[in-house]
Amino acid sequence: MAGAAALQSAASKLNKPQPKRVNLLTVALVTVLCSASYLLGVWQRSGNTSATISAASLLATTVPCIDRDTFNSDKSGIQLDFTSHHASDDGSTGVVPLTHNFLPCAAELSEYTPCEDVHRSLKFERDRLIYRERHCPEKHELFKCLVPAPPGYRTPFPWPASRELAWFANVPHKELTVEKAVQNWIRVEGDKFRFPGGGTMFPNGADAYIDDIDRLISLSDGSIRTAIDTGCGVASWGAFLLSRNILSMSIAPRDTHEAQVQFALERGVPAMIGVLASNRLPYPSRSFDMAHCSRCLIPWNQYEGLYLIEIDRILRPGGYWILSGPPINWKRHSKGWKRTVEDLNAEQSSIESVARSLCWKKIKEKEDIAVWQKPTNHIHCKVNRKVIKSPPFCSSPNPDSAWYTKMEPCITPLPDVAGIKEIAGGELKKWPERLTAVPPRIKSGSVAGATADSFAQDTNLWTKRIHYYKLVVPQLGQNGRYRNLLDMNANFGGFAAALVGEPLWVMNVVPTAANGGNLGVVYERGLIGTYQDWCEAMSTYPRTYDFLHANSLFTLYKERCEMEDILLEMDRILRPEGTVIIRDDVDVVVKIKTIVDGMRWESQIVDHEDGPHQREKLLLAVKSYWTSSERSHDESSTAS
Repeated sequence: MAGAAALQSAASKLNKPQPKRVNLLTVALVTVLCSASYLLGVWQRSGNTSATISAASLLATTVPCIDRDTFNSDKSGIQLDFTSHHASDDGSTGVVPLTHNFLPCAAELSEYTPCEDVHRSLKFERDRLIYRERHCPEKHELFKCLVPAPPGYRTPFPWPASRELAWFANVPHKELTVEKAVQNWIRVEGDKFRFPGGGTMFPNGADAYIDDIDRLISLSDGSIRTAIDTGCGVASWGAFLLSRNILSMSIAPRDTHEAQVQFALERGVPAMIGVLASNRLPYPSRSFDMAHCSRCLIPWNQYEGLYLIEIDRILRPGGYWILSGPPINWKRHSKGWKRTVEDLNAEQSSIESVARSLCWKKIKEKEDIAVWQKPTNHIHCKVNRKVIKSPPFCSSPNPDSAWYTKMEPCITPLPDVAGIKEIAGGELKKWPERLTAVPPRIKSGSVAGATADSFAQDTNLWTKRIHYYKLVVPQLGQNGRYRNLLDMNANFGGFAAALVGEPLWVMNVVPTAANGGNLGVVYERGLIGTYQDWCEAMSTYPRTYDFLHANSLFTLYKERCEMEDILLEMDRILRPEGTVIIRDDVDVVVKIKTIVDGMRWESQIVDHEDGPHQREKLLLAVKSYWTSSERSHDESSTAS
């Protein structure tokens, strides 16, 4: 900044009428500074990224000025293209030969999920599906290469067409079309998959099935906004709930049904790889308005009711649990399920007993669907413990702890209330009012450092920032360009809230290194998200997201893990021709740019929305389109 100030001061003197006697020292100073500025600009445009650029130099001379009317007027000479070009396959990879620091991984790693790797998982216990939980590679096992897209990869269909269609080349698996053929999940039509919206327990389609649920509990009055679908299949339930303003987190393990979650994400539906095994699901307590299982094959009545106890933890007070499939309506379906009536009856009786022990009330059972409701507070439930001894209430201090936290056979206690009619933790507004209303967790003071004023300021700040983002990345404001977005350090979910009117969804990640209480705020706003340690891989497939946003993420992780490992994970989960916005301190952003320039990304540093004198800068980047090929396979490296 000192150099910039001196240059500006000297330049202003030159613009004034000069005395007859010129100060030689001033002339020399201006000459040196101008020459240095010119040489630095030439050096930067030469593409040399091996050295670091000082923050002062960048702030003084190299940050492009953004024309607020058009991004293409950028003075750096680089014009990033945020438009996708590969909706159809021309048989070529479209790669422009460049020199890269990071080589492609082997072609067989095109669907690599580091923490759910099928080879590593076999080393762990089969009991309770522990082997299907997250088991991440050690640091020395990490791949330092770029995960390739499969040959012929195409830009996914835009929403809402993607709900029914996906390119076969993007997820080249036919297993589900065979295994689930009679259940109308998915079928192949030429070079495309079609998703008819069927399911094991909804042969007439997901929409008709959801109508059946709507006749049991209201899905249209705004009281139900967030849902979780356990054992989601290809997430047709979540896909069709979106048209009813209900946002569902769909989870399924990476198992013998290849690519269930991958299909869901390809369709533009929120989903994660996840399993009920020994660890808590990575969501805070009191997150979801509704939980759903349609023949999800989870043994709800086993292990002391542990899995139903976990659903109780993540359900908000007054939330609903919906079960369809075995053992519901067993009198009608027992022959088709090839199980004895005694076995099915015993299973249902056991599930009913676990639900009662949690103080749930069964409110409806009609044909193939049963619905239970969690109590709005625990006044009666605490009294019942004198009669129903098990499960007891948990004594652990943090019910929101859910990152590698073991499940316990105990009830997560709800916040205390003054009276039987009071809702524990505070009443939520109906959607869409709850998006901008002060969340109950902030009202109660249970989130450290958060107040109603700071929440309002954060909301207004992100409204302003999204407006600026749409100026520097115009396609962010265009319907259909982006569908799956990831906010890697979401705080209160302000980024997602400012985009809520667009035909897209945002996965809000609260890093384990940040304030974990903020994820509860995200859910109280009617948004969805997850905990994540960015020193590890995310529980998702490659090419999951169209757009990644990282606000101060690298400063947060500066002393925790390698910057390049986080960037390589970003590359893995970003679609070809996907977009990245990284905002951080200028020193951090400059270092990031030297790495991503070797990752087949085109990148550019631009000013903060408040102008060039802010230390915080934005790195805009676009991942190049390229796919695996025989040549790249031969040249690939999976060495760590």
